[in-house]
Amino acid sequence: MPPEKIYEDLSLVRRRANTVFWVIAGLIFLALSYYWKIQVVDHKKFSDLAEANRTRQRALAAPRGLIRDRNGEILADNRASFKVSLIRENVKDLEASLVAVGRLLEIDVETLRRRVEQYKDLQQFEPIVIKDGLSSVDVAPIESRRLEFPELVVDAEPQRFYPKGALAAHVLGYLQERTPEEIRAEPDRAVRAGEMVGKTGVERQYDDILRGEDGKIIEVVDSLGRVRAEKARQNPVQGGDVVLTLDRRLQAMAEEALEGREGVVVALDPQSGDILALASFPTFDPNRFITRFTPTEWLQLTNDPLSPLENRAIRGLYAPGSIFKLVMSLGGLGFGYVTPETSVYCRGSIEIYGAVRHCWFAPGHGSMNLADAIKNSCNIYFYTLGRRMGIDMIAMAAGRLGLGKKTGVDLAGEKEGLVPSSEWKTRTLKMPWYPGETISVAIGQGQLQVTPLQIAALTALVAKRGERKRPHLFLSAPAGAKSGPADDDGAGAAAAEPPFKPAAFENVIAGMWRSVNDGGTGKGAFVEGMDICGKTGSTQLVSRESAERLSRAGREIKTHSWFSGFAPRDNPRIVVTVLVEYGGGGGATAAPVARRIFELFREIQGK
Repeated sequence: MPPEKIYEDLSLVRRRANTVFWVIAGLIFLALSYYWKIQVVDHKKFSDLAEANRTRQRALAAPRGLIRDRNGEILADNRASFKVSLIRENVKDLEASLVAVGRLLEIDVETLRRRVEQYKDLQQFEPIVIKDGLSSVDVAPIESRRLEFPELVVDAEPQRFYPKGALAAHVLGYLQERTPEEIRAEPDRAVRAGEMVGKTGVERQYDDILRGEDGKIIEVVDSLGRVRAEKARQNPVQGGDVVLTLDRRLQAMAEEALEGREGVVVALDPQSGDILALASFPTFDPNRFITRFTPTEWLQLTNDPLSPLENRAIRGLYAPGSIFKLVMSLGGLGFGYVTPETSVYCRGSIEIYGAVRHCWFAPGHGSMNLADAIKNSCNIYFYTLGRRMGIDMIAMAAGRLGLGKKTGVDLAGEKEGLVPSSEWKTRTLKMPWYPGETISVAIGQGQLQVTPLQIAALTALVAKRGERKRPHLFLSAPAGAKSGPADDDGAGAAAAEPPFKPAAFENVIAGMWRSVNDGGTGKGAFVEGMDICGKTGSTQLVSRESAERLSRAGREIKTHSWFSGFAPRDNPRIVVTVLVEYGGGGGATAAPVARRIFELFREIQGK
């Protein structure tokens, strides 16, 4: 063999071996890096996953704080109940599970399906509440079939309860489940699915105080989800109590007086602004909202033509009728258009701006000074005053007295109402103001819109001779509670000085006293020894011509009925405002309702 053939050329083999070596070394490095990542970098993640396979965390709902009236009576309480939740992680066939669960819990499958779809973005292991408000008897069949339904979890939780039923429902408000959108809107706060929060009334206004802090419990479970041990527990902290200015006795009387009618009763203390009663009728039972509505039930309630969910006291907009004559009187005196002795002769009608205007008392009242005009609610006097003042001065007087703006009450959703002016009409309707429209506004008709609470606040302002107090429901709560809504830019702020001189208020009060105590239109509110001052009003819903035409056709035309007054005349302690929709004359309908409130207040004060 030739010498050059003795040694084989192994360079190619060496190169290939070297390549294989580095490939294997790279693979080993990647494997070691991956194991290092799992064991070191992602240690907590996989540890938590492993722990999740043997533990389950449950939220412990915090009991809401109690709501009490000013005398300590409980208006909103809590009671023990159970809820059933569905954990999708434990479901093999969701559709089959929904059918079986629906049959067990007597829930429509479509309702269950919508419920699960609503929370589809939650983690699979997070429970979805599908039924609550259950008793121990109700949950016994579920617990007995735990092996058959591992996806169901039964928890005890405190449930809101209103022991007085519908009493003060519009003040207290109601709870509803926090929506997924609301949950996502609070990423910095641990919010559990199915949590109930205040949606209206005091429950909403003071939800941060009433809600408390949820606790949690970590349990060790087996492969079937059965609890084997408790690993850790953090107890919930109950929310703080809120004490309201309401007096349960006055509130109950106000609602009883409105039974079967649509309307509002407001009673407040003019010295402090404390709301003693705030009744809106028709009403509702807030206990209905604790267990979740079906879509059909919710639509039936919201589409009710009587609007039982609407708080007419702060959201109902009405023409004030002759109640507005208090504003006209103060404006006329304050701006110098009349004096207490200014006399106007009432013949029952008057021609103004080419149109005949009528007084409600067809024969006419004769010669009327200011106090007489308030006592008898004489339209002719205030038609004449309205012509003298003009719409812009009327609007200025109403604005000074708090109309056309929120009172600042600590309830969400309050409306501002409307005081028209020439500038308003030009800006909103692109039309000029006509003098004839002023005459309607002068007796509380036309485009004027007020809420009953605004009228109560106006009456309190008159009773205090121009000193303003913001109406409020908050009496006391734990530190940190708000005393009013965040958007309180209404008339609630204390005025630096009275809107008119005290003498103007005294002259108006003299007429209000005569209205109740000297045979005036407010005599239906008279209570012996209470020295009540008041003013009636009737809101005309159709024109006089239309009313006469319908009357000739045999159809009864009723107006909204108003009364607003205070007692006693000096150092007043209570304001009562009553609105009865379609109640007819204020003296015949609203004033007797107010009398019942005044009588009960005197009885309470006498104890």
